[in-house]
Amino acid sequence: MIGLYLHVPFCQAICSYCNFNRGLLDAGLKQRYVDALACEIQQGGDGRPADTIFFGGGTPSLLEPEEIGRLISVCRSSYDVTPDAEITHETNPETSSAERMDGFLRAGVTRISFGAQTFDDAQLKRLGRIHTAGRIGEAVREARAAGVGNLSLDLMFWLPGQSKVSWLNSVDRAIGLAPDHVSLYLLELYPNAPLREAIHRRPDGVQSPHTGWTQAADDEAADMYLEALDHLEAAGFRQYEISNVAKAGRESRHNLKYWTGESWRGFGCGAHTTIDAVRWHNVASTTDYIERICHGEPVASGLQLLSERERVQEALFTGLRLTHGVNRAAFETRYGIDAWAEYGVALSDSVEAGLLWVNPAAFGLTRNGMLMANEVMMTFV
Repeated sequence: MIGLYLHVPFCQAICSYCNFNRGLLDAGLKQRYVDALACEIQQGGDGRPADTIFFGGGTPSLLEPEEIGRLISVCRSSYDVTPDAEITHETNPETSSAERMDGFLRAGVTRISFGAQTFDDAQLKRLGRIHTAGRIGEAVREARAAGVGNLSLDLMFWLPGQSKVSWLNSVDRAIGLAPDHVSLYLLELYPNAPLREAIHRRPDGVQSPHTGWTQAADDEAADMYLEALDHLEAAGFRQYEISNVAKAGRESRHNLKYWTGESWRGFGCGAHTTIDAVRWHNVASTTDYIERICHGEPVASGLQLLSERERVQEALFTGLRLTHGVNRAAFETRYGIDAWAEYGVALSDSVEAGLLWVNPAAFGLTRNGMLMANEVMMTFV
């Protein structure tokens, strides 16, 4: 079973931290894009079985329910999509309403993922988000009333000016909304992100660490992460990946494909595809993508055939993100090597440091090891 990813690059506002492939909404361009996206799916469809569809962005909830329904129908006619497929729709609270939720469900969506980020209005404004903390709760209640039975919330920590108390308040408010799944993302500031400059400069351009736009120390960020997981586990969530927790049976089936080395097919501008050992990505420009589709030109670029060593390394990188770690027997069946026999000696220091657990069947990162994941994974490079 493969997963299908559909990229929607439009936003009502550009967040100050965002590095995704996106742009401001243009109604005319959106219609042309949906047409092009449907065309690419039809052209790329090979009838193979798929059990997940994921609308990501950007802000997919800027598409009308009828447009989402059209794209799901094209996926089903082009691939053998299972009747019980998980169909996730990323949604921003400000674009949601009871009527739109009902429309998305009627279109075939089975899972809603809200980009909440924080329940602090000042922090939302700093991030460039245009919803309020109160709107998050309203959107969740509207979704539940419409019949959404599988709902996820995204939260971000290590925000500029965010204290541990403020962060845990956001976590607890998220828990109070009774989602089925929660993602906890550490803020990453890319070189071209406006927020990166804002953190280090006052309006007059003078460098200052005392404006309230600084990030907490690394050890406090670690405490934020660990204590948030404690709160979530006490509320009945189970961590299954470094940044993700879920109620029983509500893990993201689509995202698990990325972490377990399964295949997925990406459609839309900038979308990535990995089918077995073959990988490529589409052109990033929305207009270029549309023009190429209209003229029957290929949109894929960067074709790469992964070597066996690259596949092994990547499987270890992603497998260790999961709390159940790397199963030695399953790994050997799939890749032909006993991973612990190959890397166990090099990983022994991580075991002694309490960053890695190991038993005869598997090995994986401890919770403290998840804080040092990059350092542990350097063993495989």
